[in-house]
Amino acid sequence: MTVHPHPSLQPYADAWTHSIEAISELVLPLAEGEWNRATPCPGWSVRDVVSHIIGIECEQLGDPRPIHTVARDLRHVVDEFSRYMEVQVDVRRHHTAPEMTSELEYTVIRRARQLRNEKRDPDTMVRGPLGDQVTLEQALRLRAFDVWIHEQDLRWALGAPGNWDSPGAYVARDLLLAGLPKVVAKRAGAPANSAVVIDVHGQLEFMRTVRVDADGRGTVDKSPSLGPAVTLTLDWETYVRLAAGRVRAHTVADRVKVEGDAQLAEAILTQFSVTP
Repeated sequence: MTVHPHPSLQPYADAWTHSIEAISELVLPLAEGEWNRATPCPGWSVRDVVSHIIGIECEQLGDPRPIHTVARDLRHVVDEFSRYMEVQVDVRRHHTAPEMTSELEYTVIRRARQLRNEKRDPDTMVRGPLGDQVTLEQALRLRAFDVWIHEQDLRWALGAPGNWDSPGAYVARDLLLAGLPKVVAKRAGAPANSAVVIDVHGQLEFMRTVRVDADGRGTVDKSPSLGPAVTLTLDWETYVRLAAGRVRAHTVADRVKVEGDAQLAEAILTQFSVTP
């Protein structure tokens, strides 16, 4: 499946294609019972994650949202955002394995065709995956990120690890890193004129420094810091699970090496999730 949109959209189209095809391959052979396996997404099974992917891609195609009322007693539906997201999931809760795989396959074919024929400027404002108005480029970036994260959710649920360094992983890295300054400067309250170093190893390796200026604003860059307040060293998989809100810091404490201000480090790790 080859997709050729605008050059600036191409990396996101490639990442989306790689992950969505991996997801299709993962779920195609599943027995009916395996669709009910729990994933790291609260309240969501394998079927629910695939339903979410199908539903959002259908909305990106311009299909109307289902007219469906979500039950009030679902414990993982805690606000209007999660209720909005649950509609596309709940409407498919009783679909069979063949219904799920055939709808996924059909949706992927339609969406790939849409991307292949995409002639609009990347700055064109479109309906985003969360229902708001974003640029076409941002919409596709978010889809590439989302399907890669959910590919990892499905791999975890099915005991089939892989693709930690695929094209989607690089999209996820940049998107998750963009949320770091807010985590360090605002949520964790790192002091003015301080720096925090994040050193990640494993399938993706990188080091970033979050600098907090005199006004308490945070920025992130690739240059090292000589005297950081905190250095956090962790593997890529743990970084993703923390930043995507899939695990809590105390459950992976043995996988994170902390140097420097222990109290600030704990505040950063507790507030590490940057996804909605």
